[in-house]
Amino acid sequence: MAEQYIVVVASVIASLLGFVFLKYNSLVRFWGLTKLRRRSALELPKENSEAVGTTDIIIVGAGVAGAALAYSLGKDGRQVLVIERDLNAPNRIAGESLLPGGYLKLIELGLQDCVDEIDAQRILGYILYKDGKNVPVSFPLEKFQPHVAGRNFHNGRFVQKLRKKAASLHNVNLEQGIATSLLEENGIVKGVHYKNKSGQMLTAYAPLTIVCDGCFSNLRRSLCYPKVDIPSYTVDPSPILFYPISSTEIRCFVNIPSENVPSVSNGEMAYFLKTLVAPKVLPELYNSFILAIEKKNNIRTVAERIDSRTPI
Repeated sequence: MAEQYIVVVASVIASLLGFVFLKYNSLVRFWGLTKLRRRSALELPKENSEAVGTTDIIIVGAGVAGAALAYSLGKDGRQVLVIERDLNAPNRIAGESLLPGGYLKLIELGLQDCVDEIDAQRILGYILYKDGKNVPVSFPLEKFQPHVAGRNFHNGRFVQKLRKKAASLHNVNLEQGIATSLLEENGIVKGVHYKNKSGQMLTAYAPLTIVCDGCFSNLRRSLCYPKVDIPSYTVDPSPILFYPISSTEIRCFVNIPSENVPSVSNGEMAYFLKTLVAPKVLPELYNSFILAIEKKNNIRTVAERIDSRTPI
């Protein structure tokens, strides 16, 4: 595996600090004897729901957080039910980088093999580039063993390896379904109502329910204030980030300093990238950058979100 650096084209180093590579926006909610005020609609039982029994722990969401947590709790001997909306490999342009500290956590959890056999790329740091000059910024890895480094990969491949690892435990049940609401009695969460893959409404019970189903959670409004901020950016010119996600693919990430993102469908985004971004790209990457823009359905956008963590 080749050792690589992430290339950043930036106006100032401070611009780089605005990037967060592992944005899982996961909402994790532990509850016990604490009584919280909830919307009364969530306290009503589902009359047409079939009970599926009691387990030790219910986890809603099997992304990075949910799958890793399911494996850790299952490894400790707990019976875990994981309810995930879609068990197919996610096709995301976020969560594709793991810094060295994250890799060390994988080792701590016994999940380090989840970056094996997915064509993950070993990353040793960044290269900051501007006006024909470049400066390498290496991760401080001198005190660690040689295998400790950052990793870049396809998010979907990584998530599927985590799910497979969790499901390999006999006491972890990974089920495709949509959690529709929490089951509450007198302000205490007793489980969840969910619709399985066949469309059947079911109810699962557990003394502990953990919700980590991401920024588009169905349950967020019942757990915390639903305020969502999409911050504006004032850096100009925008930083540009190139990073490998496999041995044959490089992702280009452009931070656009506006909430009014140019439209992809009508060609505004392609024009923006060719006229304002391409001139700042490294000469070695310029032709490939233009070809990537012209490739059909190759441009995707994602909003930076700040979700409220204030409980109700």
